[in-house]
Amino acid sequence: MTVDIKIVRAGQMYRYFLRQTVVGDGRRPARAPLREAQEQAGVPAGRWMGRGLAVLGLAPGEEVTEAQLRNLFGERGRHPYADRIEADLLAKGESPKKAFKAGALGRRVMVTGVDFVFRPQPTIYLLWALGDEETRRAIEAAHERAIVRVLEWIEDDVAVIRYGKDGIYRVRPPGGLVAARFRHYEARSGMPLLHDHLLLSVKGQRLDGKWGSIHTTALHENTVAASALYNELVAAEVCETLGVATEPRTVTPGRRPVMEIAGVPHELIRWTARRSDQIAACLAELEHEYVTAVDDDGELKFLPVVSERARVKLNQIAARKTRPPKQKTRPLAQLRVWWKASAILTSGVATDTITSLLEHARAAAAAIRARVAAVVDVALAAVDVTATVFVMNDGGRFHRRHLLAEARRHLALILRGRRRDPGLDEKIVAAAISTHCLDISEPKTTIGLLSDYRLYTARWALSDLPARHRPPTPAPDPDRQPPADPGEPAAPRASDQDAGEWEIARIPLQYERAVLAGAVVREKLRTTATVLRGRAYDVEAHQQAAMPDQLLAPAAADPDDEDEDQEPEAGRAGAIDMTALRALRESRTDVEALDLTAERLRHLQDAFTKVAGDSRTRATRYAEQDDADGAQPVRQNDQRAHRPQESGPHRGREAGH
Repeated sequence: MTVDIKIVRAGQMYRYFLRQTVVGDGRRPARAPLREAQEQAGVPAGRWMGRGLAVLGLAPGEEVTEAQLRNLFGERGRHPYADRIEADLLAKGESPKKAFKAGALGRRVMVTGVDFVFRPQPTIYLLWALGDEETRRAIEAAHERAIVRVLEWIEDDVAVIRYGKDGIYRVRPPGGLVAARFRHYEARSGMPLLHDHLLLSVKGQRLDGKWGSIHTTALHENTVAASALYNELVAAEVCETLGVATEPRTVTPGRRPVMEIAGVPHELIRWTARRSDQIAACLAELEHEYVTAVDDDGELKFLPVVSERARVKLNQIAARKTRPPKQKTRPLAQLRVWWKASAILTSGVATDTITSLLEHARAAAAAIRARVAAVVDVALAAVDVTATVFVMNDGGRFHRRHLLAEARRHLALILRGRRRDPGLDEKIVAAAISTHCLDISEPKTTIGLLSDYRLYTARWALSDLPARHRPPTPAPDPDRQPPADPGEPAAPRASDQDAGEWEIARIPLQYERAVLAGAVVREKLRTTATVLRGRAYDVEAHQQAAMPDQLLAPAAADPDDEDEDQEPEAGRAGAIDMTALRALRESRTDVEALDLTAERLRHLQDAFTKVAGDSRTRATRYAEQDDADGAQPVRQNDQRAHRPQESGPHRGREAGH
């Protein structure tokens, strides 16, 4: 993800942000004024954002002062001008208690805000770091506009104030939110990394004028959807302004491809990835310790393979262990000169490519625009989105926010940097829920009745999707090499090999199964005449994928040219016809990275055919259960309560992107 979130608490954590984050992640000198420290660090002053500024007497783009930060984030949620308000009331003869209360925004809280970190994809900030001044300003402007749009989406569709017993009432803050944005230019390693810290206050005002606290759990739950929206927006802004395009790149086999600017060499990304190399080396050591760890009885403490969940935790440990100390920040102009010189000397990329990086990206974009037609089929996208979310979530159960995040990723992959119609992501989610999802919610509270917390599953079973089953692996000796595959015996490890010089056995990643599930569902729907109507699943004009021609089955012979007495060729009856494979070629699946052959597609199609009857039976059972259940009363609020969203186009402030 390119958007991270972290809780900000009054006290020590706030002081950490004040000492380092607001001054470019450097070290703020003791007793140095905030603006002076920012000038020494070479970073711009913080700026206020959000629709809730007017209520507090602030304006968008106004400079953030230290006193305002201290009151809003360090004093447990007070008014930014609490000092002035309190002083004025004391001068009028009011009691200190009443004056102090006048400067408060509702009840005092320990969690005063959340820190969102927005950073674009590596190829975007490489263009920003190595391009000319015009390119730099265009990318920074696109970056800022994308942050504004994401904040507006959070204000309209995510942020809620809970109140009442057990927080049963939930209301959107009608006046919006308040946030302070701080710009950073480099990573801890000194490499270019354009990113902004958005300190979002948890204080929001209800319609009755009372101040409450934003439910931070809702912000955490929607971080992935916010990240997908930011990626889509910033890529579209950059591509439209600079005339470039995006392309999917598979960084790790089996994982989701990432969208990068076409024409920017991957070697430049490796040049900036010093931290990634350090983390990878440390991760190999930790994985070796994981699969060979034994208890006091000599038995393996963990599994002989590394699961995806264990790998995520080990990767977090490796990131903490290899985290370097923060360096002294430098002015951006000096950094850009150093970055270009370092890229020319150490990246291995030709000098003329680095000096004319934007021209190379524009040439690649012209080739993509001529070859790829960005046509979004809502019905086909709903299949892909549902299948991916269904497999990627444990047990095949998911919420609406998971579908929304995947729909935005799907659009980014289809459009290749082009702008989309407003509300198109919402249309895909509505189509997925109405056509391919079953509502299995059993709400026990009023909140469970809201659309954001309805629980869904797909109309097919996770256990019915094809998977490679292997016999259990015997526990290997700690002195033997970890097996290359869970079903293969462990091989002896040479005495001169260290951790990282062999391949650690890992559980296959879920994304591969997700893409394959989408492929088989699309193919089944496309070939079922009773399901398809008109152009809904006409994929002839859909997005092209990267399936090579050699992976396609030979074209079926013309029936008129065949001899009726001639026996069919071996295997022809069970093969998927050329039309089906062409349909998959026209889809968005990254089949080249998944080695999606005709044989695997036949296996998937057979598996889906087997469970089609069970899926219809299950859908009928849930439909009968929904008809039998009576409508459950919902406690209403005398204010504008948050109600379940209706299916249809998005009507928030996301319009226009």
